Amino acid sequence: MNNNDKLGVKRLGFSIFLLIAGIIIGIVLVSEFHTIPPGQAVDGAIAIKPRSIDGTQQAFVEISKAVTPAVVNISTSRRRQDGDDSSGFPFNDPLFKRFFGGSPFERKESPKERRSQSLGSGVIVDPGGLIVTNNHVIEKADEIKVLLSDKREFIGKVVGTDPKSDLAVIRIDADNLPTIAWGDSGTLQVGEYILAIGSPFGFTQTVTMGIVSAIGRANVGLTDYEDFIQTDAAINPGNSGGAMVNIEGQLVGINTAIFTRSGGYMGIGFAVPSTMVKSVVDSLVTNGRVVRGWLGVAIQEVTSQLAKGFGLKEVRGALVSEVISNSPAEKAGFKRGDVIIAFMGQAIENSSKLRNIVARAEVGSRGKVKVIRNKKEVDLAVVIEAQPKDMFARERGEGKAVPSLSLGGIEVETLTSELALQLDISRGERGVVVMRVEPGSSAEEAGLRQGDLIMEVNHQEVHNTKDYEESLSKRPEGEAILLLIRRGERTLFLTVTP
Repeated sequence: MNNNDKLGVKRLGFSIFLLIAGIIIGIVLVSEFHTIPPGQAVDGAIAIKPRSIDGTQQAFVEISKAVTPAVVNISTSRRRQDGDDSSGFPFNDPLFKRFFGGSPFERKESPKERRSQSLGSGVIVDPGGLIVTNNHVIEKADEIKVLLSDKREFIGKVVGTDPKSDLAVIRIDADNLPTIAWGDSGTLQVGEYILAIGSPFGFTQTVTMGIVSAIGRANVGLTDYEDFIQTDAAINPGNSGGAMVNIEGQLVGINTAIFTRSGGYMGIGFAVPSTMVKSVVDSLVTNGRVVRGWLGVAIQEVTSQLAKGFGLKEVRGALVSEVISNSPAEKAGFKRGDVIIAFMGQAIENSSKLRNIVARAEVGSRGKVKVIRNKKEVDLAVVIEAQPKDMFARERGEGKAVPSLSLGGIEVETLTSELALQLDISRGERGVVVMRVEPGSSAEEAGLRQGDLIMEVNHQEVHNTKDYEESLSKRPEGEAILLLIRRGERTLFLTVTP
């Protein structure tokens, strides 16, 4: 065989290889894609799309059809008189009146009655007409109108409200209504698809899509009990009280608030998780109010500095800054300085999680608690009691400046009966009062305030300025100082790095 023949055989072999490869690729493409029907081709080109995308799209369509009938529009109205600033209109703001109103020549007329209105959303959770929404949607309303997806309109009656979680339950006189099944928000993961349904700006039955951006958001400053689901699904005014559903069409949250600088959507929305919502709804329906569990401790976050001060290996848990007298915690043997790392089988990452778990615990239930005390794990057993009415302490107290030498940036004075009376400090308390905190000092950065009562320095009790100075002088140079302070009716730990 000459060279030309050999070259021809090689070319034939390569052509056969290309033909086989093309057939294989074609089979793969046909299995993964399908063509849009001929009538939908654009400019004669055949469009293709992955079957997986088509399936996802159809899933969203089916979910939307299933859940939107159970999401209602809520409009409220209430009578108010001129001069009632509670409506929130800028024209009623005292600063506005100062510059643009309040003329001495203004005629004084009798107050006129007007009606203010607001719009929101709600979710039907029982075919007998039970609807959950946000407390701020129906708060102070004289009349609540509920518009269903089929355009029927009803007057809603309040079953119960819970301002601490910003939830409320109302009922309408109807039956055989569509509902959304409860989902378990505890299984949500960051990145999951969710849909938000509501009436933004009054546009009923609006569906938006996004993902779970974060879970367990707390310290947002919206409610007393926060465990928010954060999402990037478009939520706008009017969405409050609407549904957040997962890819299975289950209710996993109630849309509550947005973070905004413009008044509209900016990509950050918050929803109350369904685990909290269901607990509140059940309690409101059964008792007309929310009965929460109570442990009886004041707690705070564990920071890296506090973790170091208490010899913790990890920055997690809830630090007990005070044990309330005759509380379940005191009866169970809790001590100030304990770090709670597990409660009733659930790991405690932060103080917010502990607060929410205790609040949802059944009154009378007995649970095991794991704490770190003096760098060792200790197991305790506690019986949960009903939460007292007032759980949130007030902060108060001011004083005069008296120098102290050992910790720069603050000035302290021994607590006297006169100071105790002035600062409303209970009799029997001992310590030194912070009379002045220098702006920009490490003490101010640590959170120390004028009027704070310092009770311990590095776990050592201080009764006067002499004890205080001696305790500070014993610390290794350069190390952070751990302080136990009383602020108003609370006690808490702070670390100050000189």
